[in-house]
Amino acid sequence: MNRRTRLAISAVALLLCLGVALPDAFAQHGGTAAEAKAMLAKAVAAVKADKDKALEMFKEGQGGFLEGDLYPFCFNVSDGKIVVGQAKQVVGQDIRTLKDPTGKAFGEDIYKAGTRDKITEVRYMFPRPGSDTPVPKVSFVTKVGDLGCGVGYYK
Repeated sequence: MNRRTRLAISAVALLLCLGVALPDAFAQHGGTAAEAKAMLAKAVAAVKADKDKALEMFKEGQGGFLEGDLYPFCFNVSDGKIVVGQAKQVVGQDIRTLKDPTGKAFGEDIYKAGTRDKITEVRYMFPRPGSDTPVPKVSFVTKVGDLGCGVGYYK
């Protein structure tokens, strides 16, 4: 085997290995509990300063409100309606109706947490952005004026 053939075989082998390894590496990338709590604190401050501007920033992922798979979500305390979040399929729904694939009514837990003036941890299954496959998720949720807001991280 000449040098050019060996180099070509090595390059193909490397590409095949990378093709298998890269999706696994990206699947493992995600925010941490500390980063989720920090983003929630930042989101609470933004809502207190200017609610409408904050919700628009959350929606667009601007101002550091979309970092990897971390993002804030908010719902009305009055009716449970989800007003913003990167999971577009649930925006506009009553958060209290959400259940994970195991049947856990996590939406009710998030709603209750979002009516308290303290940060509460809620555990459930939910798909990462861009996926339909539910994975374990933990959200930190609190009340901010007439909103319940949270930021979750994937385990």
